[in-house]
Amino acid sequence: MKVIDIINNAKAEGKPRFSFELLPPLKGDGTEKIFNAIDTLMPYNPAFINVTCHREEVKYTERPDGLIQKHIVRRRPGTTGVSAAIKQRYGVEVVPHVICGGQTKYDIEDTLIDLDFLGIQNVLALRGDAMPGAHRFVANKEGHANADALVRQIMDMNNGNFIDGEPNTSHKTDFCIGVAGYPEKHVESPNTLTDLGYLKQKVDAGAEYIATQISYDADTIIQFRDRCEEIGINVPILPGLKPFATKTQLTVLPQTFAVDLPQELVDKVLACKDNDEVKQVGIEWGIKQGEKLLAAGFPVLHFYTMTRTYQVEQILKGLGL
Repeated sequence: MKVIDIINNAKAEGKPRFSFELLPPLKGDGTEKIFNAIDTLMPYNPAFINVTCHREEVKYTERPDGLIQKHIVRRRPGTTGVSAAIKQRYGVEVVPHVICGGQTKYDIEDTLIDLDFLGIQNVLALRGDAMPGAHRFVANKEGHANADALVRQIMDMNNGNFIDGEPNTSHKTDFCIGVAGYPEKHVESPNTLTDLGYLKQKVDAGAEYIATQISYDADTIIQFRDRCEEIGINVPILPGLKPFATKTQLTVLPQTFAVDLPQELVDKVLACKDNDEVKQVGIEWGIKQGEKLLAAGFPVLHFYTMTRTYQVEQILKGLGL
């Protein structure tokens, strides 16, 4: 089933759902951690599961002659394989991330063809991050610089048009496309209005729903939805939630995601003696935030788990989902 249909059904039936995101295992690891994380949340009937995609990194090693050699490595490959394994094992819908970063248009087309062969109909189309250590995002010279172009490529395949220019009249893909939105704007955007303009370009290109970046303020997410509607973005929005877990996140999260942390949350975290207490604060905050978002009519809550699902399970229990 397509994600947009899952969202619309949840809204029509008045029965809110949840989804969550997982990381592929590090290269050389198996699927045990992935499956253990999913096993924790399957009793709560997740609407779908996202699987992230990670671009290449640069690794430097010293050669025997003392010179430094640069290698391009991928630490978390396997998005397509993990997605297929989850769908086969659990029968739940999966949403693999497809990114522009490090990919040519041909790489992307091949990935989408594989997903289509596997019966996976849902994707999240993202520009992706800059390479680790780089100051800005640089597109592959044969790839896309922005997510709206990626959405258009996927829509072209849905219409039977491929990169080589030869229309395919015998088979068309049928992907449901989600994109990312930023309640507190993307770190690279000059202001919120410009950022909303970029989001509208992705929706106008064919995106059917928006999953937001994390925010710890329910009112900020609700206001983001209102601003989207004001400029003609009328697709469903899924609030992105990440349970607060450690004191170091007080500085790491604002630096990494350019989010503002509510002072009430900051005070509660600072008062904790250790990270076990922080995790409990994160659960309580997640329940409080989730209740407000569900009351505001959001049909699906989307959790960023980093493959650690205990706190999400406790939040779901608290919300009665």
